[in-house]
Amino acid sequence: MKIRGRAWKFGDSIDTDVILPGKYLTLTEPKELAQHAMEGIDSEFSRRVQPGDIIVAGRNFGCGSSREHAPLALKHAGVGAVVAKSFARIFFRNAVNIGLPVVICPEAYEAVEQGDQLEVDLEGGVLRDLTKGVELKFTPLPSFLLEILSSGGLIPYLKSKLGVRDAL
Repeated sequence: MKIRGRAWKFGDSIDTDVILPGKYLTLTEPKELAQHAMEGIDSEFSRRVQPGDIIVAGRNFGCGSSREHAPLALKHAGVGAVVAKSFARIFFRNAVNIGLPVVICPEAYEAVEQGDQLEVDLEGGVLRDLTKGVELKFTPLPSFLLEILSSGGLIPYLKSKLGVRDAL
């Protein structure tokens, strides 16, 4: 599974209130949430992000509350993956659950510049900065996580494993 897109850089301790401000927690439609993604730090992000774009961040990305709204907003805004030095554990789990790839690559933050074209190879464990011709290694995601992500998240994955179809 490879993801290609433009880099968006954010620093350390980007919390869920920055990713999706609390005043939008009453929204339930993912596309509505997407319109407010990263609004707490970049009010233009949701209008400028393109499908597949990749967030590159510092330490502790997604800290704060355990709301699933934050990764949902990013995914439906078009973010293809989040690469960070480290993640808050609940954000990492919520991201996988909703099908948003998250990768721990400590070297990425210093190596990548805003706007660089990136490729994340989840199976191969390689982040390529296509702009600079640089390759960074990371621990590939385990196969079960790749299956969940390629299914679109935990619920679609479980439905496919259990043979459950949505009601017509």
